[in-house]
Amino acid sequence: MNKLTTFDLSEYLDNKEMIAEYLSQVLADGDTDELLEAMGNIAKAKGMSQIAKDTGLGRESLYKTFQAGSKPRFETIMKVLHSFGVKLEASA
Repeated sequence: MNKLTTFDLSEYLDNKEMIAEYLSQVLADGDTDELLEAMGNIAKAKGMSQIAKDTGLGRESLYKTFQAGSKPRFETIMKVLHSFGVKLEASA
């Protein structure tokens, strides 16, 4: 009998290029809740404690930030993206 394993996306988000590609795909869809979930997955991959340290935000605050339906400030989003080692860009 085969046993199914749980897929954990955070296991594959181990470098800046993978993180940037993942975020680009999510941003292309334009779904805010999906973006927050993606950022939560990346934070899990990098370690929530490290993200909290890098951003100066509390872990509890970060967990709330990544919940569907939350309305984080743009400044918070930018701090977290910076801690991931990626930047937000616009292109035509």
